Amino acid sequence: MKLDGDELASYVKQRHAGEIKAMRVKPKLAIIMHTDAGIATRTYVERTKKGYAQDIGAECEIHEVSLDQTGVTQLIDRLNADESIHGIIVQLPYPGVEIEEVLAAVAPYKDIDGLGPESNFDMPTPQAILWLLAGYNISYKGKNAAVIGQGRLVGAPVADMLENSGAIVTRCDNSTPDLAAVTLDSDIIISATGQAGLIKPNMVKPETVIIGAGTSDIGGSTKGDLDKALYLDDSLKIARNTGGVGPVTVAALFDNLLIAARTF
Repeated sequence: MKLDGDELASYVKQRHAGEIKAMRVKPKLAIIMHTDAGIATRTYVERTKKGYAQDIGAECEIHEVSLDQTGVTQLIDRLNADESIHGIIVQLPYPGVEIEEVLAAVAPYKDIDGLGPESNFDMPTPQAILWLLAGYNISYKGKNAAVIGQGRLVGAPVADMLENSGAIVTRCDNSTPDLAAVTLDSDIIISATGQAGLIKPNMVKPETVIIGAGTSDIGGSTKGDLDKALYLDDSLKIARNTGGVGPVTVAALFDNLLIAARTF
């Protein structure tokens, strides 16, 4: 079985469009993007995020700037004070600043990326992983789940979410002595390392649920954490390499935006 994020995200998008038609205000997102953003980042922001906003009837404005620490914080302060804006994103990477301080400057009730220390929202990618499991009726309560990679954006928070929902979580990183022993004993594997092809067929048992949420750029090509041979095993429940977690992450982000607009 392939876990199809595009399909799940399309259902969420339809729901969002219907909800916005019934709202008294039109949700509005502001994205701060550095002028030196690469082509991949720029495409992701302009086509994927702004495109999703247009599809559901929300507004999205992009502030393309090269401001220093003081300048970008002042911009965030202005956006915080603008009552027409319900969500603010600092698109990463944003070079030349103390990024944790910049992220902390976003008002918690507008921090729909969930990156600030006081944010009112869950981070979209961990939330998307749980949505993908739920969308395919995959129960994780009481199941052994290996979460590989403990980064603050994906691995650590999704491990917390699964544990809080009743899964038996093993947290793995590059210091784990025998990763294959852990994965072979797991019902669910979530890999968010950015190490291309890390999870190989001999590391998983039949009928395992596998989600790759890490990517790396090798020779100009984007590679995922999962060995491509895994996608040939029909016994596995595996998220699509393209159109897996990514589309649901964007849907979860805009779900946060709609919540912000309703509660502002």
